[in-house]
Amino acid sequence: MRPVHTALAVLVAAVWGFNFVVIEIGLGHFPPLLLSALRFLVAALPAVFLVGRPKVAWKWILGVGAALGIAKFGLLFTGMAAGMPAGLSSLVLQIQAVFTAVLAAVVLRERPGRVRLYGMGVALAGIAVAAADGGTSGPVLGFALVVAAAACWGVSNVLTRKASPPDALNFMVWVCTVPVLPLLVLSLLLEGPERDLAALRALDWSGVGVIAYVAWISTVFGFGAWGYLLRRYPASAVAPFSLLVPVFGMTSAALVLGERVSGMRWLAAVLLVGGVALTSLAPARARTRTAVSAGSPTEAAAASPAR
Repeated sequence: MRPVHTALAVLVAAVWGFNFVVIEIGLGHFPPLLLSALRFLVAALPAVFLVGRPKVAWKWILGVGAALGIAKFGLLFTGMAAGMPAGLSSLVLQIQAVFTAVLAAVVLRERPGRVRLYGMGVALAGIAVAAADGGTSGPVLGFALVVAAAACWGVSNVLTRKASPPDALNFMVWVCTVPVLPLLVLSLLLEGPERDLAALRALDWSGVGVIAYVAWISTVFGFGAWGYLLRRYPASAVAPFSLLVPVFGMTSAALVLGERVSGMRWLAAVLLVGGVALTSLAPARARTRTAVSAGSPTEAAAASPAR
C-alpha cells in the first residue's frame, strides 16, 4: 500500500476505536436504543438521496440491516449502557471473527484450516481472560450483551458476503435506512416515550457532536474510506488494520474516560487480537467451487468496516 493509503487505513482504525469513547459519552445524553436509532437516521439522511438506487437485492439490505443495525448495535449500545467499559467493548467485539468463521463453515461450507482453528482457540482464550477481568470491574449482563452483539455482527458479515455488494458505500447507506424505525419503536416500548422526549428536549451541542461523530465520521467517512481502500487493494492487505481498532479503543478510553487498563486486560488484548488475526487472515479450504471463487468470508469480515 502507498504511504498515504496506509495512513488513511490507520486513521480509519483510530476513528473507529475512538467511536467507543464517543458512544460512552453519548449514553450520558440518550437511552441506548434511541442513540442507535439517531445514529442510523443521521447516517442515512441525506446520503440515501446521493448514492443512487440499491445495487443488491432488498433481501440482503433488510437482512444486514436487521442483523447489524437492529441486533448488533442495539445490543452493543445496551451492553455499554449496562456498564460495559468502552475500551473493553472495543476489544470483546472483535470476537466477531470467530463467530463469522463458524457461521461461514455452516452456511457457506467453508472448512477452516488448522491455523484458523488455532486462531479461534487463542481468541476464545482472550475472551475468557477478558471475562475474568471484566467480572471484577463490570456487570456480567453488559459483557454478555456485547458478546451477543459480536455474534450478530458475524451473522451480518456472512449475509454481506452472500450479497457481495459492488458498491460498499451505497450498500451501507441503504442498510442504515433499515434499523431506524424498528429501533425507535423498541426505544419507545422498552425505554419509554418520557425518557426519549426528555433526552431530545435536553439536546445540547455535546449531544449533537456525538450524533455527528457516530453517524458521519464513524459510519459515512469510515465506511467510505474503507470501501475506497478495499477497491484499490486486496482485503488481505487492508484487513490487518482493523486489528488496531481495540488498541485505539482501549487507549482512548484510558486517556479520555480514565478507564483502568489492567495487566489481565492487556493479556486479553494480545490473545484476542492475535487470535483474530489468525482466524481472519489464515487461508481456509472451501468445499465448493463457488466458495473458492468467492474468496474467504472471514477475510472479508476482518476488513468489514461496520462499527
